[in-house]
Amino acid sequence: MELRNFQELRQKVGGGPKRRVAVIAAHDAHTLEAVLKAEEEGVLDYVLLGKADEIREITKSLGHAAKEENILDCPKDEDAVRKGMELIRAGEADFIQKGLLQTSTLLKGALNKEYGIGVGNLISHVALLDIEKYHKIVGVTDGGMMLYPDLEQKKGIVKNAVQMFAGLGYEEPKVAAVCAVEVLNPKMPETVDAAELKKAALAGEFGKCQLEGPISMDLAVNKESAKIKGYDSPVCGNTDIFLVPNISVGNIMVKSLLEFGNTLMAGCVIGAKCPIALNSRSAAFEEKYYSLMACAQMI
Repeated sequence: MELRNFQELRQKVGGGPKRRVAVIAAHDAHTLEAVLKAEEEGVLDYVLLGKADEIREITKSLGHAAKEENILDCPKDEDAVRKGMELIRAGEADFIQKGLLQTSTLLKGALNKEYGIGVGNLISHVALLDIEKYHKIVGVTDGGMMLYPDLEQKKGIVKNAVQMFAGLGYEEPKVAAVCAVEVLNPKMPETVDAAELKKAALAGEFGKCQLEGPISMDLAVNKESAKIKGYDSPVCGNTDIFLVPNISVGNIMVKSLLEFGNTLMAGCVIGAKCPIALNSRSAAFEEKYYSLMACAQMI
């Protein structure tokens, strides 16, 4: 089942079991607004880890009264991170939401060998996008964590994204390994990697998916362009997941769509024991809310 927009995602989450999110460094207005809205709608429960007095003050200013038994006072970010990971490991929370702390602090804790939630897989970021002029939700990966992934790392990124979309209800996600051109060029290493990824997908390395590459952006999103250029693939004009060559391409692509394309975003880190709803500290309420919805649906 494909999701046309974030409203459909929200409706799908509302029909499933209630999940519990561990909010790390929860003393942040936009984060709390998103979590409390989801709780008020009956789709999420929560535990808030961070500066308890600030959490109480913020929730009060938002017109809510947070459940006192669900607030855990953790004045230091590192303490909140550790406690959040312990809750996941103990089965007392289903996934994590990043609050007002550095991403590096959160991810360092997630990968901690003593108390973290790593399971030996590569951990990567997916920007889930609701683009006004595209007919369904898409994912862009990895524009947030992996700087210049090699072929093996790209395999891990693809595997994570395919599993994520399977969790969202997609039976056979369509992946475009996008490059500047749609032909293999030895002078452009990303095209060589894309061709190898296509072979790996055909061999079943990523589970049930269709991967095309190398493929240019216009062919990935426009069937007519593909027809004119004689590029025949079921991915053309119907891409679910865009695998980008490096972090710069992904970052610029996503931010351009957000600024110019009337696009909504949800940010998720995947590959660990549970998904992590991860956004910029300056992200708006809507972005954090839909990140919660995406992670809840993946459980």
